[in-house]
Amino acid sequence: MKVSIITATYNSANFLEEAILSVMKQEHHDIEHIIIDGGSTDGTLAIIEKYKDHIAYWKSEPDRGMYDAINKGMRVATGDIIGTLNSDDLLADNKVISDIVNAFKQYKTDTIYGDLVYVKPEDMLNIVRVWKGLPYKRSRYNFGWMPAHPTFYFKRNLLNSYGYYENHYYTAADYEFMARYLFHHRASAYYLPRLVVKMRSGGMSNGNIFRRLRANRRDYLAMKKNNIPFAFIVSVMKPFRKILQYKKVGAMKMLKPQQLQHEPEIPQIILTRETVKAS
Repeated sequence: MKVSIITATYNSANFLEEAILSVMKQEHHDIEHIIIDGGSTDGTLAIIEKYKDHIAYWKSEPDRGMYDAINKGMRVATGDIIGTLNSDDLLADNKVISDIVNAFKQYKTDTIYGDLVYVKPEDMLNIVRVWKGLPYKRSRYNFGWMPAHPTFYFKRNLLNSYGYYENHYYTAADYEFMARYLFHHRASAYYLPRLVVKMRSGGMSNGNIFRRLRANRRDYLAMKKNNIPFAFIVSVMKPFRKILQYKKVGAMKMLKPQQLQHEPEIPQIILTRETVKAS
């Protein structure tokens, strides 16, 4: 199975090279890496040029944000499966994509998601949050649940039926997209119990009370649009669940670097929504 990985970039020179290398190192070789740049003015384009032989498609032009860029990438994608990789994040190890492909084949599912850790921007072994997945149940959406978006992969043919990201939801566009696929349209999903992505901490939906309130409003609108029951109450409860992601970080820090890079034993905690980062 061919996998399309889409990376949206904008002035991403600090970390983009690491993201590209994490794709290049995958054992599964039928991958097309698509990079959509928003018109960077730093060294981003030089990095893309450096690795252009390993990039299936790239384009640099002004866009309307990260999800607009991802939509552009999805329109040119030719893989059987589509996923995203933020420009400052890493695939956790070189077996991630092969494990995802094998799970799609074995479980005949429409979508797959896994586990994620947040790390310090300058130290990928310094874990600050753990996003541990849960086996899929559609009813979990009634309580503000969602998969970790950077770990979410889906069959490309679903785009024709279920559509693309709706950019006007801004920081909640990822939540709305997955709620539309999984809750509204009842696409099948399989939880792959393994670390998929190391994500650098920091984001645009947090930072101060005004950003958090604005993000909650967008979550509420996305829930209401997809007919999730008690949308207002669920949107208010949702941010507080994030606190539980910090409970077992100490256990993760006890792991040896090689364990963390390959098969970490992530402790069981309740899943919640990740902070959406600017590309």
